[in-house]
Formats: sequence, C-alpha cells, structure tokens
Amino acid sequence: MNKFEELGLNSEILRGIVDLGFEEPTPIQQEAIPQLLAERRDLIGLAKTGTGKTAAFGLPLLQLLDFESKTTQALILAPTRELCMQINRDLNNFSKHILNFRSVAVYGGASIQDQIRSIKNGVQIVVATPGRLIDLIGRKAVKLNEVTNVVLDEADEMLNMGFQEDIDEILSSTPDERNTWLFSATMPEEVRRIAKKYMQNPIELSVGRKNEGAENIEHIYYIVHARDRYAALKRIADANPDIFAIIFCRTKIETQEIAEHLIRDGYNADSLHGDLSQQQRDKVMGRYRDRSLQLLVATDVAARGIDVNDVTHVIQYNLPDEIENYTHRSGRTARAGKSGVSIAIIHMKELYKIKQIEKQMNCKFKQARVPEGKEICEKQLMHLVKRVHDVEINEKEIEKFLPSIQDELKELDRDELIKRFFSIEFNRFLEYYKKTPDLNVDVSQRDRNFERDPHSSRDRSERGEGSYRGKGSRLFVNIGSKDGLDKGKLLRFICDTTGEKGEVFGRIDIKGVYSFVDVEPDKMQSVMNAINGSEYANRKVRVEISGEGTNPGMNGGRGGERRSSYSSGRDGGSGGRRSSSYSSSGRDDRSERGSKYSSPGNFKPRERSPVAKREESKASWEGLMVEEEGKEKKPRRNKFKK
Repeated sequence: MNKFEELGLNSEILRGIVDLGFEEPTPIQQEAIPQLLAERRDLIGLAKTGTGKTAAFGLPLLQLLDFESKTTQALILAPTRELCMQINRDLNNFSKHILNFRSVAVYGGASIQDQIRSIKNGVQIVVATPGRLIDLIGRKAVKLNEVTNVVLDEADEMLNMGFQEDIDEILSSTPDERNTWLFSATMPEEVRRIAKKYMQNPIELSVGRKNEGAENIEHIYYIVHARDRYAALKRIADANPDIFAIIFCRTKIETQEIAEHLIRDGYNADSLHGDLSQQQRDKVMGRYRDRSLQLLVATDVAARGIDVNDVTHVIQYNLPDEIENYTHRSGRTARAGKSGVSIAIIHMKELYKIKQIEKQMNCKFKQARVPEGKEICEKQLMHLVKRVHDVEINEKEIEKFLPSIQDELKELDRDELIKRFFSIEFNRFLEYYKKTPDLNVDVSQRDRNFERDPHSSRDRSERGEGSYRGKGSRLFVNIGSKDGLDKGKLLRFICDTTGEKGEVFGRIDIKGVYSFVDVEPDKMQSVMNAINGSEYANRKVRVEISGEGTNPGMNGGRGGERRSSYSSGRDGGSGGRRSSSYSSSGRDDRSERGSKYSSPGNFKPRERSPVAKREESKASWEGLMVEEEGKEKKPRRNKFKK
C-alpha cells in the first residue's frame, strides 16, 4: 500500500505519485500535507534541503484548486529561475492525471511575451521570481485578485537578494484573506520578520533542528595556503575518479575563472552564474543533468534550485558568507535519502568558521589531508582496473578484430601486456604528480594568538592576501575607480592586455585615479611592457613599479579597522547586507576595508607612496577629465582668477 494514501490525497494525485515511484512520504510531507488539507491556515514548514518540501506544499495545493476555472488561484514565489523552473516541472509531474491543469513559470531571461500569452490562456498556478512578476503586474498582464494561496519558497534567500520591496508589492496585490505558506531549510531572523509581517497565527512545523544539515552527508575540510586552493581542488578531483560535483565560489568572476582553468587542465567542467543568458544556463544544466559534465562551478544564487540526482560531492572553494548558505550548499548532495560528501577548502584563519558551522548545523567536520601524488596515482590506476574488469564486451563486433589485435600483440606476454595497457593512462598522472609538493598546512605549528584572533596581521600568505610581497612586485597603474574600474574589470583588462592568467596577479587595490596590483616578480617586466602605452576608456595607461611593496596597508592588509560581520557579496556583488555570525576577514579575494590605518595597534595615518602623491598632484593640476556615474567632471576653476 502506498503510504501517501493515508495523507488524504485524491486518486488523481496519487496516480501521479505512483508514476513517479514515490511510495513513502518524507517527514515534512507527513507533517504538512494533512495539516494543509484539513484547515485553511497559514503555515511555516522547516526541513533540511533535499527532503521534499516542494511536494509538501505542491500536493495539497493541487487538491485545493478548482480546475474548472482558468483564473489564477495560487502563486508560488521562488528566488531564482532554476528553482522556479524546478517547482513548475514538479507540479506538472504531480498533476499528470489531473484534467485541465495549467501552470506557468515566469522568470527573467525568457520571453516575457510568451509568458504573458500563457497567462492569458488561463493558468491556475503562477510560479514566479519576484522581479519578473513585478514586471507583469506593472503591465497588467497578471491578475492576483482571486489568489487563495501564496507560497514563499526559500524566503530567506529572497530577502538576501534584496526582494523585500518586491514581496511587499506582490502581496499587496493579493487578497487579504489568502493563506500564506512559507517553506525553508533555515529560519534566520529575517524569515521570522517576514512571517510576522505577512502571516496570521501560522502553524509551525519543524522536522529536525532548525538550520540543521542532513545526517547522511560526510563533512570534510582540508587546510591549505590560500594560494594553493586551486591545486588542492584538482587533487581532490583526481583522487575521486567517479566524482560528480558542484564547486561553490563566491563571485561570478571567480566562478568563470575556476571553470576555465579546469577546462584548460582537461576536466569536464563548466560554470553557472548570473551573467549567463537563460539559453546558456539551460545548456549548462542540460549537460550537467546528463552527466556530460563532472564538475559544475557555481555561485550560491545560481545553484539554488539545482535538483540533480546522485551528486557525489559538494566542494566549497570558499566558505559561504553566511552559515545558513552552507546548509543549502551541502544539501545539493545526499538528496532523497542518499549519501554524499561536503568538502571545504580552507586556510588556517578559517578554522573558527568550521567550529561555527558545526555548532549551528549540529554536524561534525573531519579534517583530512590533501592527497599526495602517490595516493592519487594509485587511486586512478585502481579505478582504471575496475573499469576494465566491469566493461561490457561486445562479442559480436570485437570478434572480427581479434585476429589483427592478437597478431600485433603476439610478442607480448600477459604481464607485459597488462603493464603497457595500464601505462597508457597511468603515465599521465605519474608524470604530473611525481614532483608535486605537499599542500597540507601543519596546523600544530601555527601561532596560538593567530587562532584566537582571526584579524591578526601576521603571515599574510596564510591569510590568503596574495603571495607576491617581494621587492618590486607591486605595480602602480594610472587608472582607477574614476575610470569605471573595479577589481574584476581591472584584472580582466590586465589579463586581456598581457595575455597572462589571473593567478599571476595578487592583491588589487583600486583608488580614485590610480590602482595597485601585485604581480609575480618574474612576470613584472613583461606585464609592464604589455600595458604601457595601451588605452582604457580613452586614457593612455601608464605603469610603474610601486614603492608600496612593504606597506602592510597598501599590500592588502585589513588595516586598523576590524569587522564584526561578514559582507554578503552574493553572486559577484558586495551587497551591503551583513550577517553577525561571520568575520569579514575570511574573504581572501577582497581588499582591506579599513585602509585608513596601517595596523590594529598603530593609529598613525598611512603614508602614501611618492608615486601615489605624484599621480594625485598631476591629476589635480592638469584638471584630469574623468567620468563618474556617467557624468563628466570638469576641471576645478580657480575662484581667485578673474
């Protein structure tokens, strides 16, 4: 007997569930479905990622709708287009045997005219991202005055993405007597506020501890120097030949860069981030779902809603800005009761974050050593042996080639043949890893004060603030934020102009009319030759070796100002919203926030270099013409001159 029958669902919905192969409801489904069918009330449902929350609200929603009517009766809001499409697909699967069921997914990046046409043809459910729904409301293309149920899925992420005002506007377009259902994996204070504002006396269902991760996920962390993250990532991938993973990065630029490096190094990889068009995103996800890709490199926002079976590993290339996001990230694996592995690549100062995640998620991390070359070669060899052992032989087709094969190999005995066969693949790994160093950091040797104070300014290489601090390794460039540059744009300009890869460059500091860039010492001269005389935004670019190479403030130090919170920086932006749980010093791809002071204990204003002073003076006296926010600044006039 299918146990979904005990929940009160009708026969049409049960037939759809049977077709999908579902037999036993998950805990959140057991709790939520009877409650939602029994009485019309607001509800908050909290459960771990991957436990079937879509079915928990989707199945009772389908039973409560009138399919004889073509009016929009239910609205489901989701933070991302991937999650929006996933929910719509699930609803169509659940309603396979329901006559006249119609739903539409509306999201940015797709034709709004096609979406308007679908809505005008009549739909009972609209699944939407807030931004696109606001556009449709503004065009009067969607009517929400008869909506009886509103579902807020991943409400915490919608708030994090800045949709507060959009949610206010959308809900003001729905009837006051609607029912609001909120489902989420985490329950931060922001979601509490949403519930208080939009819900009346809601039932709260919580399966497991709030913000808790799945029990069938193994949590592992590796400690390396920040400059060795990418090398560690490759070793982790090579040590797991059957890996099918999602790699999480913080920014769009970093996501694209890591994916490109992996592709160049021969891995089946691609990126997923907010700068891709909908067509590009669909293509990437299609390749990942059919396992043409082994490694998907993604930002947090882009990866929301990814529901792909049998993801073996989730790899945190950087730990997320907020602890709650670790729950969502790790929940991409071990779905539907299966097991998985969540890996974090950290440096020493991030150990305290691991402790915070363990405490809040009620999980235990295990420290592991980054595999060395010998171990990787052995695993790759045994993987190849297993593939040969398990391969399915096509007797009919191979038979006609056997005489030629045997004739070609007749001089080789059994052992020699085995050695030669496996050396074809094995030699590549052996050659690559035979002289590679140990990437693991000896935690026992670290300074105890450093562990207690993650903001400490000692040992910058371990803090992930760029590894090129030698004399003459810092470059002065006469363009800056006044030219519309940020770090990503400047790095892209330098890489495009010089033809060098991103890892050649370290810390980047953007000032008003100039910038500083750390460069590998042996690349300094070629970089200068390539950039000098080039143009950016109609300005001739000039570079010099900076005299700031030993200044801790200019070289990427955090300066005297400490932060007590972590800037959210989602999907490539710094955001501005902060979480009280993380320290911002964990971010190894940002310049200092407190650049005013040179060190925590020294409140002496930092001296500018002679190069910087000269450039500022030049800009002032010559009345440098620059653009800021699309407006041209004119040279200041001498008010004493008649």
